[in-house]
Amino acid sequence: MTTTYKPLTWPLFLELIRLPAKAASLLPFLFGVSYAAVMFGQLDWVNTLVYFVGQMSIALFVTGFNNVQDFYKAQDAHYRATQNILGREHLDPHRILALMLGFLAIACVSGVILVWRTNLALLLIGGAGIFVAVFYTFGPVPLSRIPSGEVLAGLCEGFGTIFIAVFVNVVPRPVDLSLAGRAFALSVDVSTVLRLFVVALPIVLLDAATMFADNICDLEQDIRNQRFTLPYYLGRDRALRVYPWLPALAYLSIGVGVLLRLLPWPVILVWGLWPLAHHNTHRFLQHPSKQATFITAIHTMLVTFGAEVAVLIGLAGLAHWVKFW
Repeated sequence: MTTTYKPLTWPLFLELIRLPAKAASLLPFLFGVSYAAVMFGQLDWVNTLVYFVGQMSIALFVTGFNNVQDFYKAQDAHYRATQNILGREHLDPHRILALMLGFLAIACVSGVILVWRTNLALLLIGGAGIFVAVFYTFGPVPLSRIPSGEVLAGLCEGFGTIFIAVFVNVVPRPVDLSLAGRAFALSVDVSTVLRLFVVALPIVLLDAATMFADNICDLEQDIRNQRFTLPYYLGRDRALRVYPWLPALAYLSIGVGVLLRLLPWPVILVWGLWPLAHHNTHRFLQHPSKQATFITAIHTMLVTFGAEVAVLIGLAGLAHWVKFW
């Protein structure tokens, strides 16, 4: 019997890639670029554009590829037929997979261009990111099905994106890998790497909080599909007690960054959004639901980190205006 598949229309494509979630990739990119401009006084527009293409391509690949893998690996027939977009909309998984591999190829080509334009160290850094992107849902034991999703999502989408955005713009590079004769020489500017980790910590924590909230909401469904995420090991009640600490630590880390002068002092104005973040956290804890309150975690992340990015972009624009005049 031949299966009849629907065409992938534009609205279905936007749902497949979860367009609103792409801000989780775009905001760290904008933060890293504007941080390089404000705090290091350097900006390479060509590298920035190439990295933007690569970063958004890998973000599209990850979401679409995850949907394909979830379709194939689903143990719950009801989930596969009614909740996974491929089953619900009768999309051809082979065509969707081919499209996602096309995005992965674009990301890899962009990465090779950036390695050529910057430093060989980026090959190792970018390779690690692609490894996580592919094996997050692929393989006999996908990374998303063990209690590591929150950590990997925060580190890759948060710290990794910011680090590379600064790496491609700033000279000397924070990490340098060179070939000397028959040996490789690796040098790391530890102070710069730690500095970038501290300033990236808010988005690392908020991204992890969003993934954590998602896994809390999907706990029963994940168990049926044999996905044993962090909330499974903690238990629902303990997971709900842990959750509010993540946005709280994110706001605390913003203050630490300003106090250590790793972030410009106007960023402290973001603290004014804490009542909104606290309200969102309280709403989620009162009724954790994918349909009703999960959006509060996304809202906290977008508003908080969006405000940080807006402040940095404003400072970068002000510095350019002063320099111009």
